[in-house]
Amino acid sequence: MKICVTSKGTGTDSAVEERFGRAPYFVFVDLESGESSTIENPLLNESGGVGPRIVQLIIKESADVVITGQLGGNATTALQASGVKVYTYGENGTVADAVSKYREGKLRQLI
Repeated sequence: MKICVTSKGTGTDSAVEERFGRAPYFVFVDLESGESSTIENPLLNESGGVGPRIVQLIIKESADVVITGQLGGNATTALQASGVKVYTYGENGTVADAVSKYREGKLRQLI
């Protein structure tokens, strides 16, 4: 299973970014292998409507789950249609913290 966490930095020790479409980075963590990879948000400086395009990036990376703070309406619709599950992480922790809380079943599912 692969998880995508919206992040302010490039690794699992980076802080989680609350804004889905405006996250500077997306950190992907493979739960089986423990490996992680990072993609810089190519749409960070675009005007509105980036959410659905970010969803396509996440699907391309084969993520099963997204952990973020908040979603816009268009991103919510696109994620619902994609089948990717979304969990909210509203704390000021790291990507590793968010993944740990997900494993423990302590995150609230949005989609």
